[in-house]
Amino acid sequence: MKILFINSIGRDKFGGGEKWMVGAAKGLLDRGHDVTLASRKDSRILGYAADKGVPTAVIEIHSDISPLKTLWMASYLKKEGIDILICNLNKDVRVAGLAARIAGTPVVLARHGMLLCGKKWKHRLTLTRLTDGIVTNSKTIRDAYAAYGWFGPEFVRVIYNGIEVPQHIDARDFSNRFPGKKIVYSAGRLAEQKGFDYLVEAAGILRKKRDDLVFIVSGEGKLETALKTQVRDMGLEDSFFFEGFAPDIYPSLAGCDLFVLASLFEGMPNVVMEAMAAGKPVVATDVNGARELIEDGQTGIIVPPRDPKAIAEAVERIIDRPEMSAAFGKEGKKRVAAKFTMNAMVNRLERHLEERLAEKRRPR
Repeated sequence: MKILFINSIGRDKFGGGEKWMVGAAKGLLDRGHDVTLASRKDSRILGYAADKGVPTAVIEIHSDISPLKTLWMASYLKKEGIDILICNLNKDVRVAGLAARIAGTPVVLARHGMLLCGKKWKHRLTLTRLTDGIVTNSKTIRDAYAAYGWFGPEFVRVIYNGIEVPQHIDARDFSNRFPGKKIVYSAGRLAEQKGFDYLVEAAGILRKKRDDLVFIVSGEGKLETALKTQVRDMGLEDSFFFEGFAPDIYPSLAGCDLFVLASLFEGMPNVVMEAMAAGKPVVATDVNGARELIEDGQTGIIVPPRDPKAIAEAVERIIDRPEMSAAFGKEGKKRVAAKFTMNAMVNRLERHLEERLAEKRRPR
C-alpha cells in the first residue's frame, strides 16, 4: 500500500497525536509499505519522523478552504499514486480530502485522537462526503460519534494506541537534587486542556500537610508563564518545577515515585500508557480513554477532572503505601504489554487499511 499521512499542526506543537502518527507510519514502513508523512516546513513532527527513518514531505495547509492548495494536492496525490490518505486535523480533511476525491485516491481516513467532530453541519458534510471512515483510539469517542446518528456502524473504528517501550531505561536519579524527597511527575503541553493549574493547587494542598514531596513537569506551552506565576504565588518554588520539553520522558518516569495526569479532556493519553509501561502507579482524571487504560484500584486511581482535592488525596493514598505503589506498577506494566504495544496497534491498523482498500477496489 502507498500511504500518505498528513498533519498540519503548528510547527512547534508536538503531542500524543503526532507521536501516534509517526509510530504508525514507522510501523507500516517496516512492514514493507510505501509511507510518507507530510506536515509544515521545519515542524517538530517532521524532524521527529525523519529521526525515526520515516520519509517526509512538506505540505502546508493553513485554512479550511484553499482552492489552489486543493488542486495542487489533487495533482500530487495522482502523480504519487497514493492508495490511502490519513488526515489529522479537520482542515486536512477539507483540503486534502477534497483533493483526494478529485484525484480518485481510493481511501481517505480521518484520525481523531480526541473529539474533533461537533454536531455541526460542516463536520457532517466533510466527514461523510470526504472520508471513508474515522480511526479513533477510544470507545468513548466512538460512542459519542455514534450518538450523532451520521455514521454507519463500521464507519468509526477503534484502534487503541500502542507504544514502543525501550528495552532498557536508565532511570533518572532525583536524589542528588532532591535528597529524601518523593517525586510526583507529570508531562504534557502547558495548555488549559492538560489541567496543570489543578495539579499546582493539589501540590499546594499537600504542602500544608507535608514537605517531602516534589512535583516535576516536562512540557512547554503558552501557559508556562502563568503556571510559574501560580507556583510562585502559592509559595511552591522549592517543590514544584517546570522543566521544559523532554524528547524522552522514560528516564524521568522510571525515576519518579508516581505519575499524575490532571487533564480536563483527552483522547487516549499516551503518557499514561508510558507511565504504566515504566512500572509506575498512576493518578489520572476521568477523561476519555482513562478507564480503558487504567483499572481503577488495580493499576492506579481515577479522580474527577478539575478537582485538586481529589488529586491530592489520591497522591497521598498511593505515595505513602509502597506495597500498593509496587502492585499498581506491576499490574499496569502487565496491562500495557498485553493490550497496548506498538506491534498490536500496527497489526490492527494494517488490517483495517487493507480491508478498506479491498472494499474500494472490489467490483460493484
